[in-house]
Amino acid sequence: MSGKLHFWDAVWDLRIDECPCDVHFNDWIETTGVKNAAIFHFGTGSHHVVGIQQAENGLNNHVLAITAAPKEYDTFVQLAIDRPEVEKIYKAFFGDIYQLDARLLPNFDVVTLFHLCEFRNERNDVYGALTDREVLDLLTDKLNSGGYMLFYTKSFAFEPAAKVIAAWEKAQAVERVGMHETLLVYRKKK
Repeated sequence: MSGKLHFWDAVWDLRIDECPCDVHFNDWIETTGVKNAAIFHFGTGSHHVVGIQQAENGLNNHVLAITAAPKEYDTFVQLAIDRPEVEKIYKAFFGDIYQLDARLLPNFDVVTLFHLCEFRNERNDVYGALTDREVLDLLTDKLNSGGYMLFYTKSFAFEPAAKVIAAWEKAQAVERVGMHETLLVYRKKK
């Protein structure tokens, strides 16, 4: 199989009125008091508000984030240069989440999949990329016992994502915790 990587040729600035998921996530962290956690975050935005907030809130959470937008990755590089205190706990990388390899990932205490089902299409098929369900299962396997998985219910793709989540919930050892703002929260059973 061959073909060019499916990437997003745009930049997502912080637009809380359109997509508040990252702000709601930071609120959830503060509300629940999650600390000393390893966080995997899907979709950095050019604002990098999750990584910046986690660097500034004193909770000692560390974030590994992925973006499929080269321009968003460029903003991370500039952030790392300008604010090494943020880069110390926040790492972002460029790539197609559907190309994740479990062997290269650590375990996490919290995983955000706010953009599940938003990005995958036939362009990913050309190079044999994972499906949304396979990504969800892979990251569930990388989620520590008692860890949290969060989804964004106002995503334009939440209808298909909800179907993937429902099947996943039946097959995996997870339990629905409830809602926080626009976020659906699950926990991996201990």
